[in-house]
Amino acid sequence: MATTVTSKGQVTIPKAVRKRLGLQPGSQATFRRAEDGRVVLVRADGARSPNRFERLRGHAGEGLDTDAIMALTRGEE
Repeated sequence: MATTVTSKGQVTIPKAVRKRLGLQPGSQATFRRAEDGRVVLVRADGARSPNRFERLRGHAGEGLDTDAIMALTRGEE
């Protein structure tokens, strides 16, 4: 993803990157230099944003209990 540097040296962080890092308005980010010379953007608080599986956890609702599932598999109502 490319972005343009303004005359003031500012850049807009692309939405996909903000989402990936979990950056919200007011969040702080840090630039770090990697050993290979690349510059890496990281959250200043060191928190890790949840991965795609962690974001989905708990979205299915409460669901059925074991007795209800067994009744369904046996054809009981």
